Amino acid sequence: MKHKDGKPINLPNKNRKITLAITVIVLCGLSFYLGGLQCNTQNDGVVTNTNENENDIDLPKQNIGSLQVRPINFPQCSIDFQDYTPCTDPKRWRKYGVYRLTLLERHCPPLSERKECLVPSPDGYKAPIRWPKSRDECWYRNVPYDWINNEKSNQHWLRKEGEKFLFPGGGTMFPNGVGEYVDLMQDLIPEMRDGTVRTAIDTGCGVASWGGDLLDRGILTISLAPRDNHEAQVQFALERGIPAMLGVISTQRLPYPSNSFDMAHCSRCLIPWTEFGGIYLLEIHRILRPGGFWILSGPPVNYERRWRGWNTTVQEQRSDYEKLQDLLTSMCFKLYNKKDDIAVWQKSKDNNCYDKLPSDTYPPKCDDSFEPDDGWYIPLRTCVVVPESKYKRSALTYMSKWPERLHATPERIAAIHGASSSTFAHDNSKWKKRVQHYKKLFPELGTEKVRNVMDMNTLYGGFAASLIDDPLWVMNVVSAYGTNSLPVLYDRGLIGTYHDWCEAFSTYPRTYDLLHLDGLFTDESHRCEMKYVLLEMDRILRPGGHAIIRESTYFIDAIATIGKGMKWECRKENTEYGVEKERILTCQKKLLH
Repeated sequence: MKHKDGKPINLPNKNRKITLAITVIVLCGLSFYLGGLQCNTQNDGVVTNTNENENDIDLPKQNIGSLQVRPINFPQCSIDFQDYTPCTDPKRWRKYGVYRLTLLERHCPPLSERKECLVPSPDGYKAPIRWPKSRDECWYRNVPYDWINNEKSNQHWLRKEGEKFLFPGGGTMFPNGVGEYVDLMQDLIPEMRDGTVRTAIDTGCGVASWGGDLLDRGILTISLAPRDNHEAQVQFALERGIPAMLGVISTQRLPYPSNSFDMAHCSRCLIPWTEFGGIYLLEIHRILRPGGFWILSGPPVNYERRWRGWNTTVQEQRSDYEKLQDLLTSMCFKLYNKKDDIAVWQKSKDNNCYDKLPSDTYPPKCDDSFEPDDGWYIPLRTCVVVPESKYKRSALTYMSKWPERLHATPERIAAIHGASSSTFAHDNSKWKKRVQHYKKLFPELGTEKVRNVMDMNTLYGGFAASLIDDPLWVMNVVSAYGTNSLPVLYDRGLIGTYHDWCEAFSTYPRTYDLLHLDGLFTDESHRCEMKYVLLEMDRILRPGGHAIIRESTYFIDAIATIGKGMKWECRKENTEYGVEKERILTCQKKLLH
């Protein structure tokens, strides 16, 4: 260092020592940091490489680095895991209590117990029968379970003939066929005929005959049932091409936002609606939109004629019905219609009823600490969710009818930071162009070869909306830790769920024909380990099924390498825009013998 006149400055010896010490500390810290990065990149065989360019098609050299992983060949799990559902595993039930069926809820294994193997198919597995034929039959070897056939044969849920299960459309409350049952329901609820009712949930769905019948009537249903001693209710539904999920109303909220479903249904689903302070019915009230309908068939409806078959007395059934009616009234439901074994209640269309409830009413109204749209590991509470009065057009009575509501800007988009009618319209336009490009890369999309589809990390449901005229349905998944856009999807007349991809999805193996993801690893790789997400995708994908993976160039090579270790066949493609920062990977899962 010099003075401004050019003469050198002689620093004291003490200052030289301080400068040297600081330099050493900085160098040590930098060395430690770089060493940490090196250790991190070596975990699970991951290394960073900006020079390798291992492509299946010729492309210009990329300026962006790419994540590389060392090849891993995943072994096949034992045949005992052919129907493995990690977070609802019967082998783990003994660890949890039976109180309110807690054991049937999601209980995911710790990281140390995660399987790093490929879930096998049953012996004799073959490509599923295609829709719409699949609604009425499926291959026995694909779902080789006889419990329902043996126990419910008199109710005509299904029957085995040769190599197939046939589904005549029966059920506990409609042994003569679901079509006649739904015809009566439409007489009670005319809104089911004119596009007012679009989304529904069936709790305790059996083999989902009700949801399957409604598809032809323009109503999209999530059929919900736990993993229980019926073995494979949800698996039967999905094998047939009917939307379904594993789930139970127990101690946690269902993974859906408030005020979403237009209709909810229980056909002798054995849920004790009036017990535990009415907590289960309060959950139905939460997820049902204002003006929505709740349908109950079975006890205690029609108790005057039916009580002898219910192993009870007429007095007990009358008391149960009166309790149910009082509870529904306290939640601002009104009896809408009733005939034979079916009773229909309608949730209040506006907040006038809630405003008139006494302050000491039970159940009480939820306080300000209650976030009604949270639906991921949130305990149930015995309080009534009062809909936000500012969203008047989200009530069923005031919404656009289907199919107009698919493209109408949802009122609740205003709750999303930065969202507006213009961003919504842009998203729709963007996905129309993207889906057109996907169909060029994957010609089976839009044909009968693709029925069960999942969009693993959607925003507004643009992907699903662009496929609405194709013979398929889409389960839209919204991250439990990202932007909460799921209310917007339901307002559009689409279905979906909250989920965290660091855990397994609530479904059986081999239940989806196509998985689509858009930037999932870019968004979630800081929380979820890539190989476990891909192994979960392999678990739920049918043999012969496909994945369309849209990702930043940084992740594409690593995904392809892990996919190869899962015996997937993958091909890299350009996006519709041909930009360097993003690529598309199309993969197919092969049937392993």
